[in-house]
Amino acid sequence: MSRKLLSGVVFVLGWMTAAQAVTLEVKNGTSTCIKADLSANFTIIYPISNGTRTVVVPLPESAKEGNGSSCGGAGISPDLVASFGEGHSLGLVFASENLMYRVANLTLSFNLSDTKTFPESSSKEIVVLSSNTSQISAKLNTTYRCKSSSSIRLGSSGMTVTLFNIRLQAYMPSSNLSTNETVCSADIPSTTTAPTTTPVIPTTPVIPTNPEPGNYSVKNSNGTVCLLAKMGLQLNVTYLSKSQNKTIVAITNLQPNRTSFSGTCESTNATLLLTGDLTNLTFTFTLNSSSKTYQLSAVNMSANWEDMAALFSVSNSSLHYLQGTLGRSYMCSVEEVLPVVSTFSINTFDLQVQPFDVRDNKFGPADVCRMQKDNMLVPIIVGASLAGLVLIVLIAYLIGRKRSHAGYQTI
Repeated sequence: MSRKLLSGVVFVLGWMTAAQAVTLEVKNGTSTCIKADLSANFTIIYPISNGTRTVVVPLPESAKEGNGSSCGGAGISPDLVASFGEGHSLGLVFASENLMYRVANLTLSFNLSDTKTFPESSSKEIVVLSSNTSQISAKLNTTYRCKSSSSIRLGSSGMTVTLFNIRLQAYMPSSNLSTNETVCSADIPSTTTAPTTTPVIPTTPVIPTNPEPGNYSVKNSNGTVCLLAKMGLQLNVTYLSKSQNKTIVAITNLQPNRTSFSGTCESTNATLLLTGDLTNLTFTFTLNSSSKTYQLSAVNMSANWEDMAALFSVSNSSLHYLQGTLGRSYMCSVEEVLPVVSTFSINTFDLQVQPFDVRDNKFGPADVCRMQKDNMLVPIIVGASLAGLVLIVLIAYLIGRKRSHAGYQTI
């Protein structure tokens, strides 16, 4: 190993032990709306003259609440910004949905002209990276607590934010953190069972009847419907049960009469948020402008059911489901299974959705799913086969009759 490379490694490891707990608070006048005690390390890759270098930068104890922090209101989300060093910052944007709040977006900004933090940097620019997959979520009026570390990837850059020893709360009713806590799943000790020779039989979930389809819509800023959806939804969730003290599989229907809906529409992105029965489900659709096609590209789901030992929160932003053509709807009247992650999938029934180019508040002509086409094709094939068989029998009968007449001569 060269001396230059060795010095770089020591430099990185030296930073990793320097993370300190930081206390931050956002106020609106004398009222506190966000408060956080947390520690963080930032793994940053930056350019040097002959390649790149990796450093692990801690959030220092001297970090302060910075410009951009806000309690929100009037369409503005609450935002906690921690400023540190020579132009660096960590931002947490919060959102509330029904009975829960979460970190909807995490942003890291760093200044490469800081030669102390980024020695030999060949760039002087300010880099801003963000992620919407922090999975920090808690019940309203409770404190989110997580001592375990969790790393959040910042896009495809290879850089990460690692958070640990967190206690935070947003939308606070008072200036003190709540004594009621929502604990992250990583902090909940796993239960172990004594070895046994008896095979373990998994709990078979009770499968409910097909869900009732719900009608959902989203309007843009001028009040025009921009997204339409009709679908029955069944949630397949694997979680740690408090009552049974083991991991179970639960299948439950989303009840339209107990579900509220909202969302947003942009030129190439549209979202539908469904909230009900302590469950939040977000569908994100994206439009490919060049091919004029759209698809369901991301699903986020969080739940805090009574039997759950911890908040259940999952997301996947690399999906390719419900693919349709711009100006047309996607329709699937048969059951369709949409796996999201290993512990969560969605079963859809009587589905029709159109996330872009909705006209006159009505679905456009439908692109039918392959399974429905297959179901339609089977009776056609069977009918054609029967018709062919009848035709063959009829031809055979006519040929046989003609031959029988040919055997007799008229006298």
